[in-house]
Amino acid sequence: MPDSHQCAQTIFTAFEEYNAEFRRITQRARDHFESRAWSTAQEDAARRIDLYDEYVNQAVASIGNILGDNVDNRTVWSAIKNEYAALIAPCPDSEFFKTFLSSITRRTFNTVGVAPDVEFVALDVVPTEHLQESMPRRKYENRGSMKYLIDELLGHFDFSTPYRQIDRTIKFVSAEIEAFCQATNKESAIRRIEMIEPVFYRSTRAFLIGRMVGRNWASPLVLALKNSDEGLMVDSVIVSEADVSMLFSFTRSYFHVDLPSVGATVSFLKSLLPEKPVDEIYTALGRAKQGKTERYRSFFHHLANSDTRFIHARGEKGMVMLVFTLPSYHVVFKLIRDEFAYPKTASRQEVMERYQLVFKHDRAGRLVDAQEFRRLRFPKDRFDAQLLEDLLTDAAQTCRIEGDDLLVDHCYIERRLTPLDIFIREAPLPQARAAVLEYGQSIRDLARSNVFPGDLLLKNFGVTRRGRVIFYDYDELCFVTDCSYREMPSAQHEEDETRAGAWFYVGPHDVFPEQFAQFLGFHGDLLEAFMEHHSDLLTAKYWRELKQRHLAGDLIEVLPYAPRRWTEHQGHGIYTTLRDE
Repeated sequence: MPDSHQCAQTIFTAFEEYNAEFRRITQRARDHFESRAWSTAQEDAARRIDLYDEYVNQAVASIGNILGDNVDNRTVWSAIKNEYAALIAPCPDSEFFKTFLSSITRRTFNTVGVAPDVEFVALDVVPTEHLQESMPRRKYENRGSMKYLIDELLGHFDFSTPYRQIDRTIKFVSAEIEAFCQATNKESAIRRIEMIEPVFYRSTRAFLIGRMVGRNWASPLVLALKNSDEGLMVDSVIVSEADVSMLFSFTRSYFHVDLPSVGATVSFLKSLLPEKPVDEIYTALGRAKQGKTERYRSFFHHLANSDTRFIHARGEKGMVMLVFTLPSYHVVFKLIRDEFAYPKTASRQEVMERYQLVFKHDRAGRLVDAQEFRRLRFPKDRFDAQLLEDLLTDAAQTCRIEGDDLLVDHCYIERRLTPLDIFIREAPLPQARAAVLEYGQSIRDLARSNVFPGDLLLKNFGVTRRGRVIFYDYDELCFVTDCSYREMPSAQHEEDETRAGAWFYVGPHDVFPEQFAQFLGFHGDLLEAFMEHHSDLLTAKYWRELKQRHLAGDLIEVLPYAPRRWTEHQGHGIYTTLRDE
């Protein structure tokens, strides 16, 4: 009988090595921020995403060598699981260890659904109820002067780069906090500020994250730090739950923050953002695999305790993806169709590669984080009859019936959004107009992050509950730098204008921005609003200049927060000169 303890120890060690390497890469974020090594930071972000699968594959190979012919012996693996459970019991974030073992056994056995004999079932991998006191944090008591408190706080978060103007920075932060409290009618003064001790890094910014505490209230507090040519400065003071939620959005890339206990920090952040799903907090912290486990656990727990049925998601029928949802839950399931409708030409593999590209690319707040799942099992009787028929007909390579269950071999799960075309039809004019402007800004933000959506039809964009417009159809997505942007040639002969197809040569990567207008579908006030703010998107000049900036290595930032100033909101002109901070 193989040594189950040796195998359990091998898996335990593999996860510890993975976690150590994850933290080593994460810890380099501070050096990148201080030295302004942004391209290296981007390389580390992509490298860290690849780590998990690499260490799982190595562990699968190691266990295969140990077990030999017993590698698929379920009795042996059950014993390994029990030994492993004893090893991880005293570990912080033990749910991470459980997910790691389950990743190994699922690859070993190609598990469909769940296999409780050889894996930790996601429904039982409940995030530990960590005490918030176990999270490293600093507390600053208000002794009567907000400026002294902020001076003490900034002094504790020291960087090799000095602040550009520390006195002015302290005044700015203090004024913003005081103006926020006045604007929101806080019934008592701030008693203390509590900050998570590790610094959060993403792209070109560092974030100090915590909360302000009064007698009967608490509110988030985030200081966004920028390392400029002249030195360090506080770029923004973020104090509302809605704005802080955007930092941890499912449309943003992952933070780099070195946390000795991830679960404790998730618990603290959940207290700041009660509407934010726990799985999205885990994912935002770079623990994407644990985020997937929590999403699976949360969803199937909901499924077992509800009676709603899966239906087609709202919106036009997709040419590439078949999309369904459970109306009582906030996600959609996207399956690649067996065949794509004309004029789509991409292959199944190319579509999957584009989703993988989005997974690693800077999503700039405009691309949905699509989580890839394999071999899911659903109760067949929970599906609408027409949806079930369509799944078995149009996605037969992916779906099949086994007993009373529908098995789905591969799908992507995303947050559910309202398709933009539907939103504009149904919303009152002011909200529709705001969505049109957001649509243009979404295209602009994507372009600044070197992403060209490819298909600009409104149905490929969605509106979040906070009114942001997000792109979610990736089958034609490419880099801005991959395209050639051209003006429409003038017709040389009268018959040229009457031909059905193009009368001039069009290369495979040619894009004619003037033609974007035909995809908008806007009329009247909505078209006028778009043209007033975003007409430059319809010119080849805009795209060529942006392409050249990307090719030249320019870093074009898309910040995850608004430049709003609470002091300006209050009308305190004394601080409006701090705009350049």
